[in-house]
Amino acid sequence: MSKLEVDWNALNALKGAELKRATFKTIQQAAFCIQSTQTDDPSLLEAVPRLTELVGRNPQELGAFQQLVSSLARSTGLWNYIDIKNADASDAFVAEAATAYELDGVTFHREQIAALDALLSGRNLILSAPTSFGKSLLVDALLATNKYQRIAVVLPTIALLDEFRRRFRDSFADKFNIVMHQSETSSDGPTIFLGTQERLIYREDLGRLDLTVVDEFYKLDPARRDDRSVTLNAAVYRLLKRSKQFFFLGPNIDKVSVAPDARWSFEFLKTRFSTVAVDTLDLKNIDDKRGRLIDEIGEDKNWPALVFVSSPGKANKLAIELSEKMAVSEMSGDFSAWLKDNIGRKNFLSEAVEYGFGVHHGRIPRAIAAHMVRLFNQEKLPVLLCTSTLIEGVNTAARTVMIYDKTINRDSYDFFTFSNIRGRAGRLGQHHVGQVMVFNDVPEQTELEVNPTMFSGDDNFPDEYIIHIDKPDRSDRSDDRFRYYRDRLELDGDDLKLASSIRLETSILIKEAVHRSLRQSDRLIWSNWPSWPEIKEVCDVFCEPQKVGAFGAYSTKQLATLINKLRQASSFKDFLLTQDASYPGKPEEQDNVFKFLRACEYGLPQNFALVELFVRQLAPKADYSFFLGSIASWFRPEVLKELDEEGVPIQISERYYVEGDDKPRLRERLLNECQSPTSQLSGFEREWLQQAI
Repeated sequence: MSKLEVDWNALNALKGAELKRATFKTIQQAAFCIQSTQTDDPSLLEAVPRLTELVGRNPQELGAFQQLVSSLARSTGLWNYIDIKNADASDAFVAEAATAYELDGVTFHREQIAALDALLSGRNLILSAPTSFGKSLLVDALLATNKYQRIAVVLPTIALLDEFRRRFRDSFADKFNIVMHQSETSSDGPTIFLGTQERLIYREDLGRLDLTVVDEFYKLDPARRDDRSVTLNAAVYRLLKRSKQFFFLGPNIDKVSVAPDARWSFEFLKTRFSTVAVDTLDLKNIDDKRGRLIDEIGEDKNWPALVFVSSPGKANKLAIELSEKMAVSEMSGDFSAWLKDNIGRKNFLSEAVEYGFGVHHGRIPRAIAAHMVRLFNQEKLPVLLCTSTLIEGVNTAARTVMIYDKTINRDSYDFFTFSNIRGRAGRLGQHHVGQVMVFNDVPEQTELEVNPTMFSGDDNFPDEYIIHIDKPDRSDRSDDRFRYYRDRLELDGDDLKLASSIRLETSILIKEAVHRSLRQSDRLIWSNWPSWPEIKEVCDVFCEPQKVGAFGAYSTKQLATLINKLRQASSFKDFLLTQDASYPGKPEEQDNVFKFLRACEYGLPQNFALVELFVRQLAPKADYSFFLGSIASWFRPEVLKELDEEGVPIQISERYYVEGDDKPRLRERLLNECQSPTSQLSGFEREWLQQAI
């Protein structure tokens, strides 16, 4: 079986007649290979985007070859590379047949059509395909058929939720009610439920579903060391029990393990089909890797560039170092000035942005992170420093990916993770040929088998997952484990599920700590607004078996103080500016306040709620509900938090909020303010809001 072998660097260096001869020979070789190699062979597939870019860059010498490249695209199945205007009739017909004009004229490739055929015939499908395959487009195509009326889409991050929400809103707002926030409810009509596993698992308005979509399905495997795996399995179990069909999407999976008696069957489609080509530059033997990284970041031929580092702290430190050494953009000054005025002048982010460097990791406030990605895609921020958030579906238009570190936090990543990071280089329609710079050894390539908990045998179910299984679906062993924790914790139903989200053994230790505290004082027995000592007592209790650092603080005293200051702040902006002015630590750790704010959204409410359950077992008059209803939205109206998740920073929306506003009313007021000649918004803020809303 022959393989297409081309020195693409040498070909790209040619000019004039020599370039024409070599290009024609390459097209000829590719045509011969089609007859003798697998149609998804990467060496053959990459010829199409490489030739497309080469012809586009040299129209005078190679313009006549466009029809030949279109014929090659048709033969390989990359129908989205057929130039309909210049292709011959038969090639153009194929492209037209694979084009969905109701989806802005997108043309599907052969493997996308194969996946759609399986799904539209009613089969459950698990799709494993490279990052650039165009998996999310398949979801749009399914919705456009009008076959599915109620759909649940499970996504790993809120950033992805907002990206999908925008896409669905633009294409299907007249067909579907799009529900993303807990405050939003569904009607009996066509509805798309968008959510992370933590949100969808508790929705009561799902009803019967026609389709459940799970993105990044490899996270169902607990071996991937994702703390949210149990909740994801439990949420998907609940969704699939009420769904007619499911569609799981993920990258670079070789097998999916299923127990013989598994409840659900499916078709597994694995493809190597990629729509972009990638050049890899091996820099592992460079003596001064840090110096070389900084040099490459400064080269505009590499922009827009994503730089992968192992942790938020390292990303922050690199941002500080780069902003001291160079400037790569003069188009982000307004954003930098806004950050100084709204999160603080000492925060490293404002200076990094001023010199053209964006930072993207789990601590960065969502509206700010979303705007950084937007400016990166517009090439106003040419460099984006990222952690593993890069591989969880943040869609960017990157020419180059620089993989500087070989770990995620302190754990070495495997070839699967490396492939997902590398797959972020290039983007169909913008950068047909991406570039990857690797500063360490590439992990050994091994076959990846995903073993979802929900597809495995009962004996392998973790206790936290068993808590979510309905009684008819539990084995005798599972039922014994369920009863053990129910009796030990004296909790049932949703209360027991809450304990499982924190971990059951941890919950037992928290219960014991509650009992010890109640024997010594009544500081856990409060209602409405707690005092600082009462907040600290709760923090002391749930941090006994857990690290306080997970909540963005160095001690329970500091954690209680942060909660109290956030509650007392006259505005969200004032809270951040006060924290910025008083921060005494290392610059790269200054964003710990953002880590605290993330903890307020989920981790802290969960722990406060669990402590309340145990307190009420002995002191029923305790009532944390008012406090719990406020901390998750940072003690601000819920509508402000929802808009922040949709890209509107609270620092702006809070200025225009009127008591009793719902989201449509506040959104309309913000839009009117953008258009008002007497608006108090800056020009930068107007542009931000217009893009976000």
